[in-house]
Amino acid sequence: MAVPFRIGVMQLTMEPLDEMLASARVMDEAGLDTIWLAEAYPWWRKHGMEARSSTVVSALMARETTRLTIGWGIISPYTRHPVQAAMDARVVQEAAGPGRFIVGFGTSKIFLNNTKQGGPPKVTKPLAHMRDSVEIVRGVLSGRRFEYEGRAYSADVPALAEEAHAPRDEVPVYVAGTAPLMQALGGEIGDGLLTPSITTPAFVRYTRENVEKGAATSGRDPDEVDIGCTIVASIGLDRDEGRDGAREIAGMYLANKVQNIAGAADTLLELAGIDPEEIRPVAEAMEQGGRLAAKARVTDSLLDRCKPIAGTPADCIAAIEEYRDAGCTHVMLELWGDRRHDQLRLFGERVLPHVRD
Repeated sequence: MAVPFRIGVMQLTMEPLDEMLASARVMDEAGLDTIWLAEAYPWWRKHGMEARSSTVVSALMARETTRLTIGWGIISPYTRHPVQAAMDARVVQEAAGPGRFIVGFGTSKIFLNNTKQGGPPKVTKPLAHMRDSVEIVRGVLSGRRFEYEGRAYSADVPALAEEAHAPRDEVPVYVAGTAPLMQALGGEIGDGLLTPSITTPAFVRYTRENVEKGAATSGRDPDEVDIGCTIVASIGLDRDEGRDGAREIAGMYLANKVQNIAGAADTLLELAGIDPEEIRPVAEAMEQGGRLAAKARVTDSLLDRCKPIAGTPADCIAAIEEYRDAGCTHVMLELWGDRRHDQLRLFGERVLPHVRD
């Protein structure tokens, strides 16, 4: 069975807590389907934004909303033993209620750099860490007696007694990936596959091919795998105003590709038609003057190649349909810019009714 088409927001956990919770309430009211919490890493601190734990924020956010699905987008399998991750997940699952929580795992090179785990031989067996994390979290959350011997992690957990007060519903587990083998693993074992920032329709098609290969190895229908795409976004009634926030968030993430994950994003940039040398001035501006300086170096041509969901409501509807045609089943808007709550309401009023199934 094909997964339903959904539209949500990718929220960086580097803003003040009260602001994030207020935004979640507006998303809930505006009719967005999901909010994904991207764990903000200490690298952002030098740019005036503090890193906060997405696992903690997600539980608080679940209590502040009534219908919005909360997703971890993502946590690293290198930084928490999956038994601990399952314990954290149980808290969010309980806070959110049935069917309102998704676990997402991703290697997260930037966080590994911040914790000095970023180079060989420390980071080994990424596929094993991912596979073991997915299997153990699922096993622990199932409540059944669970014993597992993996290449990276193992677990031995007793069954949850019938009288225990704990949720029993199944929690979807997604895999984040940029490289073909990790994306294929997502197709093999994940309920969904999450793509990184600066995803374009061309990268969605590339992802879809890898997911299909992975699904074939386990005899799965690839249409059952949710393809979640992280896309820079902003909206306004005026086209230039509606592209302003997307220009800023694009600058931040293009700089990140150079400064923190050089090499890992080569295919992503190649499929967008962006030469890494072309974005080096954006990264230098970010380093020297912050995100507004980086924004000023993002030309119209560069922004266009990032394929944002941005501009007027009509522009955003057309962009969403392009992503949907490419194989995206779950749009994750990296919404940025001034008057964000107004932007969310505008998406809810003028865009969502035109792109719902």
